[in-house]
Amino acid sequence: MMNMMNMMKQAQNIQKRLKDTQDELNAMEITGESGNGSVKIICDGKGIFKSIKLTAEAINPDNPASVSEDTIEMLEDLITAAINQTTEKAHKVMEEKMKAVTGGVSIPGLF
Repeated sequence: MMNMMNMMKQAQNIQKRLKDTQDELNAMEITGESGNGSVKIICDGKGIFKSIKLTAEAINPDNPASVSEDTIEMLEDLITAAINQTTEKAHKVMEEKMKAVTGGVSIPGLF
């Protein structure tokens, strides 16, 4: 009986550590960049897209002064919306495929 209680306590500790780790990953900001920093992408610790930052040089390298801040912001918003929409669609497809495999049984951490 004592062994079963120890196993239950260990399972609870693992659950808490998993939740803490998931919270930590959600709070992280990981940045990738290209073009000498002219394009920056920020994701959380799970690899979920958060935002994009562009410079005028990324949009018009020959004449960056011709690119307004409003244009940069509009492009960032359009790209962000497209990526988020695609991610949401992919997540729904994944859920449907996994439900077909698992028979609708929810497996924590799988989706």
